[in-house]
Amino acid sequence: MAKETVVVGMSGGVDSSAAAYLLKEQGYNVIGVTMDIWQKEDWQVQETEGGCCGLSATEDARRVASQLGIPYYVMNFKKDFKEKVINYFIDEYQKGRTPNPCIACNRYIKWEALLNRARETGADYIATGHYARIIKLANGRYTISQSAAGKKDQTYVLYSLGQEQLRHTLMPAGDYTKEEIRAIAKKSGLNVADKSESQDICFVPDGNYASFIERETGRKCTTGNFIDEDGNILGVHKGIENYTIGQRKGLNLPAKQPYYVKKIIPSTQEVVLGDAESVFTDTVFADNINYMAASSLEEPKKLTAKIRYAHAGAECEVIPLPDGRLECHFNEKQRAVTPGQAIVFYENGYVFGGGRIIQPC
Repeated sequence: MAKETVVVGMSGGVDSSAAAYLLKEQGYNVIGVTMDIWQKEDWQVQETEGGCCGLSATEDARRVASQLGIPYYVMNFKKDFKEKVINYFIDEYQKGRTPNPCIACNRYIKWEALLNRARETGADYIATGHYARIIKLANGRYTISQSAAGKKDQTYVLYSLGQEQLRHTLMPAGDYTKEEIRAIAKKSGLNVADKSESQDICFVPDGNYASFIERETGRKCTTGNFIDEDGNILGVHKGIENYTIGQRKGLNLPAKQPYYVKKIIPSTQEVVLGDAESVFTDTVFADNINYMAASSLEEPKKLTAKIRYAHAGAECEVIPLPDGRLECHFNEKQRAVTPGQAIVFYENGYVFGGGRIIQPC
């Protein structure tokens, strides 16, 4: 029987490199692929050690593939990335929401686009270096289970994957901690074993999201008013793209007590400010729901939810609404629930489903 073929998305980092090594050791026919997503050459020049998908990342991935003795290709996904990630990123900020482009990239580029390309070439699976496990439940559905990596667990950013994608995906790093993956890479002689990891959004290397949006759109961000919860004007802001819920720094307003961003109103270009307590809530609404462990939710269910990547998770009750949205009530108030970010629901350590946080209607 011929060995099954797996296309490994190689970012040039230690995680995906170790994943390729582990799969080869398990007997798979491994093919390494780096996704070329960079839109402009100057971004590639700016990309520094530790980033993903830029020039140095490509060269690192190529060297690892050579060390492992596996075929290696660079595939062009620039158009997909522009349409599904960059345009989404800009649109969400302009609508007063705070997007998570990594989730969109995982869903539409690292899985949908790469899986389609891999299947066209006859591959059986794709694989990545994500810290997560794929399991099949008793009901026949596939879901993602939390990994052995603790705080490095990446199930939160993978909640939007579909059943067909999960069925044809391997995640070998999920059984290991970050330290163990580095040790595996070092023991196998991979030259990226000690490479640092990227912390920023790859296409905004300087972290200035508003400036990036201005460059991409060719338009300056529209200024507007800071207002308090009673509608009183407190000052002028630089454009809603510069702010996110719970933000305190960078407001540049004189006050005896610090202000925090409570709400962003794109229709009037206003940013509502309040005190520290005002950014806590126990109720969250979500749309664009992707059910993973079940096909739907028909009645209220007690789950654990994370409202951001670094959130520890909190107990809640999730209520399905007639229009397909979900209403979530936390047992304890949560800080800075941010429209545009994901809320991901867990049960017994695996992902039940998730969606996009929205403003209450």
